[in-house]
Amino acid sequence: MLISSTLIALVALLHLYFLILEMFLWEKPAGLKAFGNSPERAAQTKVLAANQGLYNGFLSAGLFWGLWQGAAGFDVKVFFLSCVVVAGVYGAMTASKKILYIQAMPAAAALVMLFII
Repeated sequence: MLISSTLIALVALLHLYFLILEMFLWEKPAGLKAFGNSPERAAQTKVLAANQGLYNGFLSAGLFWGLWQGAAGFDVKVFFLSCVVVAGVYGAMTASKKILYIQAMPAAAALVMLFII
């Protein structure tokens, strides 16, 4: 339980970080570097990025909610981890293969550990 909860917390924190990057740092050096954007492209896409950041915040909130519920939050954790895996696979297929490793794999590992332990 401790291992799966730790992994879930890490995935939740990762998505909270994505929220910060996409909503608040998109046009700043950290955001430009993280997503390989030019200042011009970042300016053109900042509304889309903020929307994407909000969704990442919902994923993070859902995972923290599941953790807060403890064992009773099993289904919540499975649902939100599954959402993260699906979003990561879709992102890897449509945007960048890095997303598979940065987003989908940590969530998949947490999901596996949730069922094993």
